[in-house]
Amino acid sequence: LQNGAVPGEQGKQEKSVKRGNWGNQIEFVLTSVGYAVGLGNVWRFPYLCYRNGGGAFMFPYFIMLVFCGIPLFFMELSFGQFASQGCLGVWRVSPMFKGVGYGMMVVSTYIGIYYNVVICIAFYYFFVSMTRVLPWTYCSNPWNTPDCVGVLDRNLSSRVALNITQLLNTTQKRTSPSEEYWRRYVLNLSDDIGNLGEVRLPLLGCLGVSWVVVFLCLIKGVKSSGKVVYFTATFPYVVLTILFVRGITLEGAVTGIMYYLTPQWDKILNAKVWGDAASQIFYSLGCAWGGLITMASYNKFNNNCYRDSIIISITNCATSVYAGFVIFSILGFMANHLGVDVSKVADHGPGLAFVAYPEALTLLPISPLWSILFFFMLILLGLGTQFCLLETLVTAIVDEVGNEWIIRKKTFVTLGVAVAGFLLGVPLTTQAGIYWLLLMDNYAASFSLVVISCIMCVAIMYIYGHRNYFKDIEMMLGFPPPLFFQICWRFISPAIIFFILVFTVIQYRPISYNEYVYPTWAISIGFLMALSSVICIPIYAIYKVCRSEGDTLLERLKNATKASKDWGPALPEHRSGRYAPAFSPSTESHLEVQPLQPEKGQSEAAAASPVQGSNGSAHSQDSRL
Repeated sequence: LQNGAVPGEQGKQEKSVKRGNWGNQIEFVLTSVGYAVGLGNVWRFPYLCYRNGGGAFMFPYFIMLVFCGIPLFFMELSFGQFASQGCLGVWRVSPMFKGVGYGMMVVSTYIGIYYNVVICIAFYYFFVSMTRVLPWTYCSNPWNTPDCVGVLDRNLSSRVALNITQLLNTTQKRTSPSEEYWRRYVLNLSDDIGNLGEVRLPLLGCLGVSWVVVFLCLIKGVKSSGKVVYFTATFPYVVLTILFVRGITLEGAVTGIMYYLTPQWDKILNAKVWGDAASQIFYSLGCAWGGLITMASYNKFNNNCYRDSIIISITNCATSVYAGFVIFSILGFMANHLGVDVSKVADHGPGLAFVAYPEALTLLPISPLWSILFFFMLILLGLGTQFCLLETLVTAIVDEVGNEWIIRKKTFVTLGVAVAGFLLGVPLTTQAGIYWLLLMDNYAASFSLVVISCIMCVAIMYIYGHRNYFKDIEMMLGFPPPLFFQICWRFISPAIIFFILVFTVIQYRPISYNEYVYPTWAISIGFLMALSSVICIPIYAIYKVCRSEGDTLLERLKNATKASKDWGPALPEHRSGRYAPAFSPSTESHLEVQPLQPEKGQSEAAAASPVQGSNGSAHSQDSRL
């Protein structure tokens, strides 16, 4: 590596300055919290919890957090921070595995497409809440059915009418106005995933708004998004607390919370519960998306990412559990009013946040105000994650091309990715959009995350070498990773991930949405989406081996997996130890470096053999510089 010359050093520093850094450490922590704490904490975690046996789900969830989540989170942060590169550039560590980086980009693309559709639905509810009476309060609207029973209608009815309604529940399914508003008005749900119907224009408009907001916040990369997160990462906690206080004062809230906390231990033997726990950890912490590597790449080289990884992981999981209390207190309240079991109350998936929450909001004083606040919180939670998803793709493209022109035109790259994301999201705003959204959520972002993170662990620990990686971390942080993390990275995390993958395949069941069962062709598309990110890994590995030097296959493999010459810290002042630049004879001949003590340098050269003398002279000059 010929970067010992002073002009070369200046060039490198300029490049790093152009790439950008966080304004301060708080920006990085808040961005990472905003990235990890997203819509999944509100509409995915409580739903998984209530599907997988209430409190029993907590057990596999926290085991996965301790043995998989936090170690992988720390690994990705340290990986990106050490190399100061996005999810493609870091694979200089072992070029054959660059396909893992492409896989991360594909996953981030899928999630980015459907995530912004959920944000756009939140925007829609946010706008329609600006009214005196929320449109899902009563059952007197054109879209309502005779089965509709509102919570406020129920309060007005007498105890006799209540008992008659409970008798009718055995023969007739009762629905809430918020559920009918969601399914029959907002989505205008079609009967089949293939029957797209019309594009819901209000949702399309909101999708445009959400992409414009994401683009404006990222117009200057981490410089602009770092300022926005001061608000987007902190405000949701204020609203969650207000809703929690209101929720636990409602009648029947205790029943819901007990359902949330009471474990159904028989479900713990089901591999799907463990698979969901692992997927939720990856999904929620953002492991294997490429976002963590990207965010950490803008850190200062010596930042303590070990401390950050523990703070962010615990904050994220505590938020999930806290949001679960808010959701379940409201589910218990709804179940109490409808006279049914808690498990029969809410819709699945994203619908939970758009059915259970709006129902509760109609009971609050000045309900439109609380509705505006709540959906504003959902928007902020979603945007925090969406910023990082978009920045991951943009950073990967810019770092990969790497020339002066694209660094200057980074804003246009961001615009291009945002426009493409908007166009690809249009089919999800049709009448069958929710079917496609759930298909992407179940397939594009579950199996593949597990495979990608497993291969990443193996590549860093066994191909690059655990000793090398531990030395890199010690060079960066000043201390090696704790023994617990060393054991997790080398043995426990890859083993747990691998066994979950096996169990998930064995216990696989096709996806369904309420009573609707997905057709075979739709499930095939789901599997193709899952495979599209994983298939990048072997395809790129074969390509790299074919392009590598060597006479035999073994030599080619060795050369393809060996760390490239430009792997290591980005800035020359951090390249010490085995990354220290060595002068090559060709470089020496071009350097005109005057020693501080010429006589001493000449005497040293004369005292040694000719070859050693020239090398020794170069090194003594280097040390004096």
